[in-house]
Amino acid sequence: MRVSIPSLCGLSDFRGFSQVAVSNHTGRLVLVMTKEELKGASEEEQQAQSKKGLKKAQKEAEKAAKKAEKQAKLAAEQQSTDEDDFAKDRYGVSPMVQSQEKLDRVLVRVQQLTPERADQLIWVRARVHTSRAKGKQCFLVLRQQQFNVQALVAVGDRASKQMVKFAANINKESIVDVEAMVRKVDQKIESCSQQDVELHIERIFVISQAEPRLPLQLEDAVRPEGEGDEEGRATVNQDTRLDNRVIDLRTTTSQAIFRLQSGVCQLFRDTLTDKGFVEIQTPKIISAASEGGANVFTVSYFKTSAYLAQSPQLYKQMCICADFDKVFCVGPVFRAEDSNTHRHLTEFVGLDIEMAFNYHYHEVIDSITDTMVQIFKGLRDKFQTEIQTVNKQYPSEPFKFLEPTLRLEYTEGVAMLRAAGVEMGDEEDLSTPNEKLLGRLVKEKYDTDFYVLDKYPLAVRPFYTMPDPTDKKYSNSLTAHLLCFRRERSKYSNPIGGGLHWHS
Repeated sequence: MRVSIPSLCGLSDFRGFSQVAVSNHTGRLVLVMTKEELKGASEEEQQAQSKKGLKKAQKEAEKAAKKAEKQAKLAAEQQSTDEDDFAKDRYGVSPMVQSQEKLDRVLVRVQQLTPERADQLIWVRARVHTSRAKGKQCFLVLRQQQFNVQALVAVGDRASKQMVKFAANINKESIVDVEAMVRKVDQKIESCSQQDVELHIERIFVISQAEPRLPLQLEDAVRPEGEGDEEGRATVNQDTRLDNRVIDLRTTTSQAIFRLQSGVCQLFRDTLTDKGFVEIQTPKIISAASEGGANVFTVSYFKTSAYLAQSPQLYKQMCICADFDKVFCVGPVFRAEDSNTHRHLTEFVGLDIEMAFNYHYHEVIDSITDTMVQIFKGLRDKFQTEIQTVNKQYPSEPFKFLEPTLRLEYTEGVAMLRAAGVEMGDEEDLSTPNEKLLGRLVKEKYDTDFYVLDKYPLAVRPFYTMPDPTDKKYSNSLTAHLLCFRRERSKYSNPIGGGLHWHS
């Protein structure tokens, strides 16, 4: 006797059969039982086998029905896809832009998407930051540098189901051109910089398609340190950022930081130009080591050696003696300091000032402090968006400053430190921890993050200094004792200058 049953039977179902085989034609298990074995089998076993066989057969039938239903659904979807797509010309992957034609099209910046543009049909080029499909619609967040806006593609008169599906499958970081209607929203979109409007997309074309898998996600790269640890969210380490710097620079935080750096340099230039300063460019490859010759980078210069400039100091002073009166420069500075701290970078941007004063070195201090205050004001008034963007990832309190700038003498600073329990001598230099502590003490007492510490001990600043006329232990800031300056003393008082080192 041969019985064919579904192949999903368990081994326990094979009791009472002398042979078990698999049919080459059907792939089903075939159980063989002799007449003697069949006679010896109990009625209970036969009934049990019959019930199990029926049960398995029912499961097999249900499985076949589900499979048929799925195939029918896929066929229907395929048939729907094959039907004419009325929006097929409104989406797709554009061919490479090769200046083949000039389009009479104005691209609107994401930053300019405000309620004043409501009900306007506009074109925007941006990156796809995120996408989320939901039923017959797809929500996109379109990002352009540090600004982003929510966009919607929904099935309707202007968008087909195929168009919505296409939008939902666009890889993150791809660049797209979208034509969309600007619409006001009833509730602010907190996750976007443009919170009062959204875009209702009518056309969408991929201009540059990104890889489907990226080495880092931008939402992970801008997450504040420690946030989301309990949910197990991914964090981006520094080595990953540096290995994929192009993607890391796309984050809203990086975009804001670079714009703040640019703003500092521009405000520095504008302020000093208004004060009558002249910007100069100084050599960065020099024939002799400056600043005493220590901590310099040596480079091969044809058949001899040269050095990367540590400072533009000597060149600035030459300009002062050449009757420029006031000069400044913005440029790279190189220092071979083998110290892994944020205060000992081997390359940074230096903002340097040099000017002649007439009677008192406080003329220079007043000019420098006013320049700093103008920079602080400019950042506060013109770069609030960038500051708030950076604060989301690196929270900090608002920067405070006074007008006029607070000026403390060194002895006052030492007294404040001693009152806080620090033991130090009258002519001892400030260590980094004591310098930070003094900053906190000044903030508590005077409510300012910026101040001047005047009249440093001469023993701490033996070079570039002029002794204070009333107390030779202290200095009148910076000066240079060079022959050329002594010869010009009848015309100029001792030149004084300083550098504002912007670490990038």
